[in-house]
Amino acid sequence: MRILGIDPGIGICGFGLIETSSRADAKALDYGAVTTMVDAPMPERLKELYESLKLVFEQTKPEVVAVEKLFFAKNITTGIAVAEARGVILLVAQQYGAKIREYTPNEIKKALTGYGSATKTQMEEMARVHLGLKVKPKPDDAADALAAAVTCGLMYREGEVQAVDRFSNSRKKQ
Repeated sequence: MRILGIDPGIGICGFGLIETSSRADAKALDYGAVTTMVDAPMPERLKELYESLKLVFEQTKPEVVAVEKLFFAKNITTGIAVAEARGVILLVAQQYGAKIREYTPNEIKKALTGYGSATKTQMEEMARVHLGLKVKPKPDDAADALAAAVTCGLMYREGEVQAVDRFSNSRKKQ
């Protein structure tokens, strides 16, 4: 299964493609970041993100897209821009017919490290380890996207979604 992880952002949007056939064999196929012009008006930046993501989807052909859910505590202005970027991401994923899975930052941290408050450095290292990479993926946004993809690979099976919180069984299969 080809899973494209996406770390939403309007200035930098990370992506990471993995392939997995079981929970233990994920490998990174591609990763990087899409950027937009910082001083361009928001509608232009969203269009640029849309067109760039279409190319990523055409080149990677994912079956599933794992998108990090939005979380912001302090800067609501940045949060709104990221929410608009998420809308573009979800639109492109829907247009390409990919299955969409969304995970909170804490769900991703818990899936990769077993600890919902893992640091950025710990997450980058665990993404590297899970994917058998020699070096930590760069930029950080790509590492976050790969972490989302790995999380999806660990939790997703055709036709069902396993409990995100394996430790407390907070979600059960229907």
